Amino acid sequence: MADIARLAGVSVATVSRALAGSTLVNAATRERVAELARSLNYTVNVAAKNLRLRQNRTVSVVVPFDADLRQPLSDPFFLSLIGNLADALTDRGHEMLLSRVDANRLDLAAQGVEAGRAAGLILVGQWRHHDQLNALAVRGLPLAVWGAALPGQAYATVGSDNVQGGRLATSHLWQQGARRIAFFGDWQLPEVGQRHQGYLQALEAVNARPAAKLMLPVPFVNSAIEAAVENLVASGTRFDAVFAASDLMAMTVISTLRRLGRQVPQDVLVAGYDDIPLAEHFHPPLSTVRQPLGEAGPALVAEVLAQIGGARPSSRVLPTTFHARESSQRA
Repeated sequence: MADIARLAGVSVATVSRALAGSTLVNAATRERVAELARSLNYTVNVAAKNLRLRQNRTVSVVVPFDADLRQPLSDPFFLSLIGNLADALTDRGHEMLLSRVDANRLDLAAQGVEAGRAAGLILVGQWRHHDQLNALAVRGLPLAVWGAALPGQAYATVGSDNVQGGRLATSHLWQQGARRIAFFGDWQLPEVGQRHQGYLQALEAVNARPAAKLMLPVPFVNSAIEAAVENLVASGTRFDAVFAASDLMAMTVISTLRRLGRQVPQDVLVAGYDDIPLAEHFHPPLSTVRQPLGEAGPALVAEVLAQIGGARPSSRVLPTTFHARESSQRA
């Protein structure tokens, strides 16, 4: 700005007013200053401007990394949700600061807000860290979490109706004639636990008793999923369907079954959860529970911006729908 002022033969204050479009500066001077700014590739320092105006239009988006789960940032579900968050923040005139932190040190997620780099925090994933999230909320941070609503929750969550999703998927498999439906997923995780609850409710509704051998608490790790399928087949346990807690898990189940000589859907019906873009292009096309990610990004952004404006945390549960494709339908 000082360079522009020197070249234009005016004060720095005049340059500042001219770039802000102030009518206190005559039109000819405003145009001359604007032309010099363009020629020097001058841009406004947003961080400095926000500091001066005591405003901050950046929201920190953090995807915790859990060493036990090892879900990469390249997971299609994460990418879809992050993309929706970026679009929603842009629509509201905000920027996104994206980072990862150790899921066992979620206090580190607050650094961007507490250092003034961001005005609020959105966490993508709840994992097993309910107590840590409550501790963040108690610190007074504007905070919204993608996850399941839990008892004793001090923070706001936005998430899909996981119980409904689990119920829809299991009921569909039963209606297709499956009577030995396996559940794949670590139900110690809040969201997966609710999907498992829906699975149990659907079986209870048809007076079916869930078999302990058919409920496998498998983490989101390919090698563990493959091993679980191999062990289930090798044990001789009868099963004619699988409800997996995510689409990627369902795809790994299908690939492993195919390697072991079982065909989907001829021998085993399979349904997943998420409805990632790849699901309908997989072979066979994957039946799945759709999470409304198009609503999720705007809902999370609206919640954290409301808290920045002084509102109290308010959770929201989004509806789920089941989309039947070839992987779960009898010929």
